[in-house]
Amino acid sequence: MSEFWRMVLLAELAFSASDLAQMRFAVSPMWEVGTSFRLLTSGSAHPVHRPWLEQVRPRVAAAGLDRGWLAELIPPSGYVPDFLNPAPTGPAPALAEELAGIRAAPAGRVRQDLDHLGRHQGRVGPRSRTLYAEPQARLARVAEEIETYWELALAPYWARVRAVLDADVFYRARQVAEYGAGHLFNDLHTSVSWDDNTLRLVRRQRTLSRTTAGAGLLLIPSAFTGPSLLTRVTPPDPPQLAYPARGIGSLWESRPTTSTDALAAVLGRSRTLLLTELDAPASTTELARRTGLSPAGVSQYLTALRDAGLVSAHRAGRSVLYARTAAAESLLTAATP
Repeated sequence: MSEFWRMVLLAELAFSASDLAQMRFAVSPMWEVGTSFRLLTSGSAHPVHRPWLEQVRPRVAAAGLDRGWLAELIPPSGYVPDFLNPAPTGPAPALAEELAGIRAAPAGRVRQDLDHLGRHQGRVGPRSRTLYAEPQARLARVAEEIETYWELALAPYWARVRAVLDADVFYRARQVAEYGAGHLFNDLHTSVSWDDNTLRLVRRQRTLSRTTAGAGLLLIPSAFTGPSLLTRVTPPDPPQLAYPARGIGSLWESRPTTSTDALAAVLGRSRTLLLTELDAPASTTELARRTGLSPAGVSQYLTALRDAGLVSAHRAGRSVLYARTAAAESLLTAATP
């Protein structure tokens, strides 16, 4: 039986040389969609993600996403349908690629997952019942809602989140290169250990073996999993382990805004000011209010910054939110001692 997001009773997964050869990392937008949506709708005032929650919750509620498809398919705890998380085919698939996998999910797979969800939750919601009746037609609606959620809740922050996830993958890959896979596993999470070619998972609710899990292993760092290790086992796909990435504690920390004179000499003071103000995504009106610049001037500067690849724009209802890109983050890091 496939399973997804179960809290990790003791399970052991044996590794052959072939399994180790097929072990890889991936950064998955859909893992961040699911785990962040669960956090967002839990009502929790998460100590690390509080700045993000305060900004995003009103937007998601205004769009009605807390009462939509995702609210039925991603319950507050327990099982989440596997078709929402197609196995990443590469190291960093785009959201569009993963959404294509969701839209192409076989009807039998969708109905099996919804049956499993119903057993866990005691019932499925009205939207899920229509999805059960017409999987191919309704999966497109699910994908559309995921795109809306992405634009509201994750796209404006993706450069920052992605930087943390990429840094974790780089660190883990270096561990493997310098010390081997055993060292990586023993350092990955408190519930994981490695000994005698076997990966042991503590407190996992179901047994796990190569005959039920598929070959290899897919390791997925995540910003929103919380302290737990999450698993997804859906043969013939490799088993997936989503673990909390390193550096999450500093994810939403504000960047110092001093000593940007060198950058201002290149970009201009107004453009540099706007970049520093975009520590959190903001609209043109909000930036004008905070900086004292005219709305027309802010719009002009943001257009120039966007053309230069330093900011990105994301639709949020009737507003457009601007966010720093990874290139802008690198510029500010280089300009700030």
